[in-house]
Amino acid sequence: MSRDIYQEPLVSRYTSRSMQELFSERTRIRTWRQCWIALAEAQNELGLSHIVSREMIDELKEQAENIDFELAAGKEKEIRHDVMAHVFAYGQKCPKAEGVIHLGATSQFVVCNTDLIIQKKALQIVRNSLVNVIANLAGFANKYKLLATLGYTHYQPAQPTTVGKRTTLYIQDLLLDLDYLENLEKQFKARGAKGTVGTQATFLELFDGDHEKVRQLDVLVARKLGFDESFPVTGQTYPRKLDMKTAETLSGIGASAHKFAVDLRLLSNLKVQEEPFAQKQVGSSAMAYKRNPMRSERMTGLARKLMGLTADFSATYANQWLERTLDDSAIRRMDIPQAFLLTDAILKLYINISSDMVVFPEQIKKHLMQELPFMATEKILMAGVEKGKSRQELHEIIKDHSLAAGKIVKEEGQDNDLLQRLADDDRVPFTQDELQVIVSDFQKFTGRATEQTEEFLDNYVFPRLAPYREILGKVDSELSV
Repeated sequence: MSRDIYQEPLVSRYTSRSMQELFSERTRIRTWRQCWIALAEAQNELGLSHIVSREMIDELKEQAENIDFELAAGKEKEIRHDVMAHVFAYGQKCPKAEGVIHLGATSQFVVCNTDLIIQKKALQIVRNSLVNVIANLAGFANKYKLLATLGYTHYQPAQPTTVGKRTTLYIQDLLLDLDYLENLEKQFKARGAKGTVGTQATFLELFDGDHEKVRQLDVLVARKLGFDESFPVTGQTYPRKLDMKTAETLSGIGASAHKFAVDLRLLSNLKVQEEPFAQKQVGSSAMAYKRNPMRSERMTGLARKLMGLTADFSATYANQWLERTLDDSAIRRMDIPQAFLLTDAILKLYINISSDMVVFPEQIKKHLMQELPFMATEKILMAGVEKGKSRQELHEIIKDHSLAAGKIVKEEGQDNDLLQRLADDDRVPFTQDELQVIVSDFQKFTGRATEQTEEFLDNYVFPRLAPYREILGKVDSELSV
């Protein structure tokens, strides 16, 4: 790696090797050549063997991996056209087939079909990582389904929930993302062999006006490239609407990760739940005691970048004049790889964090005990009525003591002494021990949190993960830095 020029951090620091290789120049040009071979084979099989011979196709296949990048780069500087530069470089290795490479095709035949092939494979990597995150969180939710913890609304203490139940909220978001992603994968089709502006005019000439042969060519090329079908109609490119929907789907995964990461940072501040912390990890250069949630912070930043890319894709799609304009080219070269690399980096972090999160039950209990006396006042009120007390009178008494207890907590930094205040009041028919019993069983305050978690996991999550059981636990989540 050169230290003298800018290096893309997504590659040098954050992403998996598999995603990096998928968007490499070698993969792109190798796939261009697969497209040219598929076209030549289809033309041969559909009756153009007198033009495109089997011998030519064999030569193209033999030289498919023999890519002279330097020769192509030099030619591109001369002619200012990357596709034709590689047609030239390929032709230099295939003298017999040189004259039929790219026969009847436009540049977007290789560019669009290759983009679709690469993105289709990239979505598989994303999907595999996503289901591994879901599986990790499902295991965590199941483990902590009984552990009562304070719930928060407006980041203020609310009714208790359980650690497991809270985790189901993140899982549900990711299941929606998985639904959208699987649906998106079904939208991927080949561009096929559509010609310069999508009319297949050149191919119709090659086949002497035989419309059926041209239709078959489109289908056959798509199948040879690994697609069940091609887009029924296109302009010069495949619909950029698909890019927009891809970006939205990946951005949705980023948003789900962002929500989780910010929540974990808040919980880390409360010292109730943390991301894994390596034995030799340094939290701060100045404050040696710190355990900064740096993985969650990194995930937040990467997700912010990913979510911001959707506007680019929408604008690119909306600006495709008539059959196509070239202002989509430069921005897509950057944005498409970035969108997938960002998603890959985010999910890599998410898998890493969710595989070994830390929970601190005693600290959770401490926060509960600070707030439960307030939350238990309704139970105390009902129990008092059962002992013959007036609800309205007891409500007024409890309210006055609650306000007083809240004041010393906020203004004096004292512990919540509401239960002691109520026990010392002769108008309240409970001793300190009796009041303590009312608030001691945290589980009674969590409603159906545990049952909801079990039902959600059993009825929705585990069945959803079942088709993916073979890839669970097999995705690399090691962080480079």
